[in-house]
Formats: sequence, structure tokens, C-alpha cells
Amino acid sequence: MAEHVLGAGLPHAVSHDTAFLDAWACRTPALSPDRRAIAYVSDRDGAPRVWVQPARPGAEARPVDTGPEPVAEVGWSPTGERLAVLVAPGGGEHTQVWTVRPDGGDLRPLAAPEGGSAWFREWTGRGDLLLVTEVSAAGPAEALLVDAGTGSRQTVAAGPLLRPESVSRDHARILLRRGPRGMRRVFLADLTPGGTEQPLLAGLPGSTDHGVLSPDGETAYLLSDAGRDRAALVAVSRGGVPVTLAERADAELDRFALGADGRRLVLVWNVAGRSELAVLEPGAGALGTAPVASGTGSPAPRPLPPPPGELVTSVRVSLDSRTAVLAVEGPARPSHVVSCDLDTGRYRTLAGAGRVAGAVDAELVRLTARDGLELAGWLYRPPGARGPAPYALFLHGGPEDQERPAFTPLYQCLVAAGIGVFAPNVRGSAGFGRAFREADDHALRFHAVDDVADCAAFLVRAGVADPVRLACMGWSYGGYLTLAALVTYPGLFRAGVDVCGMADFATFYERTEPWIAAAAVSEYGHPEADRDLLRALSPLHAFDRLAAPLLVVHGARDTNVPVYEAEQVVGAARARGVPCELLLFEDEGHELRRRVNRVTFARRVTEWLGRHLTCPSSL
Repeated sequence: MAEHVLGAGLPHAVSHDTAFLDAWACRTPALSPDRRAIAYVSDRDGAPRVWVQPARPGAEARPVDTGPEPVAEVGWSPTGERLAVLVAPGGGEHTQVWTVRPDGGDLRPLAAPEGGSAWFREWTGRGDLLLVTEVSAAGPAEALLVDAGTGSRQTVAAGPLLRPESVSRDHARILLRRGPRGMRRVFLADLTPGGTEQPLLAGLPGSTDHGVLSPDGETAYLLSDAGRDRAALVAVSRGGVPVTLAERADAELDRFALGADGRRLVLVWNVAGRSELAVLEPGAGALGTAPVASGTGSPAPRPLPPPPGELVTSVRVSLDSRTAVLAVEGPARPSHVVSCDLDTGRYRTLAGAGRVAGAVDAELVRLTARDGLELAGWLYRPPGARGPAPYALFLHGGPEDQERPAFTPLYQCLVAAGIGVFAPNVRGSAGFGRAFREADDHALRFHAVDDVADCAAFLVRAGVADPVRLACMGWSYGGYLTLAALVTYPGLFRAGVDVCGMADFATFYERTEPWIAAAAVSEYGHPEADRDLLRALSPLHAFDRLAAPLLVVHGARDTNVPVYEAEQVVGAARARGVPCELLLFEDEGHELRRRVNRVTFARRVTEWLGRHLTCPSSL
């Protein structure tokens, strides 16, 4: 069912969206080894690709030719001679690892499995050797050491739901992550002949999502909520005794980076969605020797000044641990590149656009669900609104993602058109502890659907939203939750927007990537053992209750949530006489990587919601 509605007329209300949609971003910055230049991914000329510029404010950037395909990530080798580039052919979900010189020469693929995907984890610190993950079309993963100069490859580990996290500088030990979402475990393996594999934080409930080895391989630094509710920084040395190096009762550890000399860690805390930074010097040894035990003189993290933006999405530390380079953004400013002197805490903006004229900031609000659970979300108020206004709820994906104060052109277009946005974190979201993240697992998912209705009721009760001008929309899992809310509460919303959402868990499990299906069982349920539950949770089987007009958006190359889900939704809605339109992007997958498509998407959604929430004939 290939249908396109790209040429629909736009209402006068969205004529002021140009500044929001023309804004460009800079992401995943990496410093050159001598700290004189930065490489980053930017869509400043329309499609995301690699740019390199001197590491000083106002310096001129130049693009690096990596071909026509969108780029998702870049990393600079410690020798300075090569860049690792993550490429998404055709804009889809299957990614490949390529390498190129910073001047654009010698472009070549390093990992491009037929029908599968590859990602790079880190440069190992020895020459131009790169730690890479490959996943075949059938699902098993391999951890590889790939020489970016010669292309030679060494398989160091293999297995289902495997991701290599880090390798010691001498390539004698590797840190491996295994397991499904919410239940990931980390293992330390010896790569010497006859070497063993040691589980870390064994027997503790929870998940370890990320880890880094000290250069000498003696200490593993882990981002984990195993045995606790909120993710913290835990170190495990060769003796196997875990030591908590940094934790907060009011925040989760979002990400961290270790300098190549092992001297400093930069921590990024998630404090109710906003980012706070700190520096930790775990040990005196130049190679990151075992940390001092907690409570016996272990150094405390040193807070850094607030970053110049609400959200830090990437952090890397220079080889000498003196400088961190960050990607920072906020509701009114796209992602830009910032450096931080880790001795003084001084920030400098190196690349990216400034605050977008006319953009509004986000307000953090809290509410209580019907069962007493506290929820939170970000409110974007239409400028000049007097009294209750039309509002759209936007539901994020995952479900264990989190709505945070990022720059979102769609939100800004909607508020400019007089439609407010409330982007909540319903139960199941990340950032609020393990108990909150697991509060929607399996049959508890019905409560997450109720959370959507409770968020709408909160907006009306607070006098913010007009009860007869509410819409619901969401992306990926948020698209699923939108459909579920529309059929569970058919009189609540006047319109809906489903973007890359699941409609039927049975067909999702049948058609998604095998490794995605295997990882989803712990979250949603088993397609056979939980067949009845999954059918009850699938909105497609309750479409006789669908009343709200529906806009369905999908990427034809989506292999995460295949486009068949969208086709089923459109067919079922139209069969019941419910107005339903399909916006299909032939050159995109689960994400919209090209700016021209994001512009089309934002304008089309704004027009659709404007037609149903603000036009007198629709009320």
C-alpha cells in the first residue's frame, strides 16, 4: 500500500515555521588526538554527513565526502589518521561501518554484512584498530577487532544479543554485554588462549547497559542499576568486588566517558530530564588502576558548572583527559558542539546554530496517575494563549526511552500554529529508576494506556487544554500507545497521529528483525507463551472502537517496525469508515534522517492537527 500525501496544502497558521525547519544540528563530536580539530555529524546542507573543522569558535567547517548515504556517527582514531563513520544505506535501519581519512580520501567499508547491520564501539588505543559489532540477517552477533588501515578482521566473541563494550589496550581482555532489554549482563573475558569469561554484578536484579575498561584492563567501569533502583557508576576490578564510585538519590547516571589515559571520567547525570556534569578521578595510576573502596577515601565526583543547554547527548574525553567535547541542545536551540576544560569547568561553543527565533522553552510539570504513581512531562505552551487551548499529547518510543528537553521542530511548529504540546513520560520510561521503567512490563502495559488518559485529564483539570480539542500522537512504541489510547478511550481525542507504531504484536514479532524480537520478549511478552495477552494489548483487534481521524506516518525501509503495521492500520480504519491518511517516506526507515523529509513530516502533522483541532468546521 504505497500512498503519498506530500503535496497537501498548508494552513496559514504554519507559515511561520521556516526558522524551526531550517535549523540544523551537530551531533556525536569527536576531538582529533592533538585537540586541534573536531569531527561531527551535521545536516547543515540537508542530509547528515561528516564535517571537520578547527577546534576554535567561529572556525570554518568543511564536509568530508563519504558518499550519498546518511551518516549517524563519527569517531576519530587515536593516531589521527582515520575517521570511523556509521552509515545508513538508503536511510534505513541496517547500518555499516566505513573508514575515511579526515581529508576525505581512502573511503572504504570495514563492516557491511549482507542483510545485517554493523556498529563501531571504540578505537582500541592501538594504532587504527576498531572494536566493531556485526549482526547477521539471522540475528547472531559477532565482536570484531578491525584494522581500519588494512581491513584485517579478528572475531573475538560471538552470540545472540551480544554487544562488545570495550577492550583493553593490549587486547588481552574484553568487556561484553549480553541479554535482552532491561536484563542486560556484562562479562569480562580473557582473549588469551584458554581464557575464561567472568560475569560482573552476577545475581543482582536489574540491567547493566554500558561499560568501559581501564586501558590496562584491570578495572571495568559500569553504568548499571543492578541491585539498585537508579543507575550509578560501579567499578569492578580483577578481584570481582564491585565498588560504587558515584550515585545520586535524585538522578540516574545517563552516560559517562573515560579518558584514554584512564585518569578522568566525565559523568552525565539525568536529573528529571536535564543534564548535569561531574568529573571523577578514580585512581592515581596513569593506566586507571583499581579504585579505592567506597567509604575508605574514594574520591567524590567534582561537579562541573551547568552546561550551556538543558540536554547533553554525547560526551568524549581527549586523550590527555584535559578536555571533554559535548553535544548540547535545548528546546529552543538545536544540538551544537561544546568543549569543556575539565580543570576549570569553562565551556566554549565550537560549532552549531544559535537559539532559534520564536522558539518556546519547555516547562517541567508533574501529575499523579489514577493509581497514585507520579508522572512528569514537558509542556510547550502556545505563545499568547488565553484560556484553554488545543493540545496534542506526544508519546515517545522505547518504551524505555525518555522525553527530555530537546530541540524538536515539530513541537515548535505546532505551538506556532496555536496548538500546545504535552510530552509526558508515562510508566515504562527511563530516567526515573528501575521500578518505574518496569512498571509497564507485560500485563502492566494496560496501566500505561491509562496514563495517557490521565495526562489528558490533567491538562483539562489544570485549565491548560480545551477538552474538546485534544489529539494524541507518538513515534514507534509511542505510535503503538497512541493507537491503544484511541481505541481504549474513543471519545477522548479528536485526532491521532501514529508514526512507525506497532498495531499487532503478532505481526510485529513475525516481521521485525530477529534480534529485535528476541530483545523485546522481556518487555512485551513471548509471542507464543503470552499470545492471549499480546492479542489483548494489540490495538488492531479493537479497531471497531476507533473514532478519531488518523494520520499514519511510516518509512518504507523500516525493518524495526515494518511498514506492514502501517498498512494494517490504514486498511482497518478505512474499512470502518474512519478518515485515515498515509504519509509514506520511501527513502527512510524507523527514523527520519533527511531534513527535507523532517520538514515534510512536521508540516504535514501540523496541517493535520490544525485541520481537526482549530478549524471551525471540525469542531
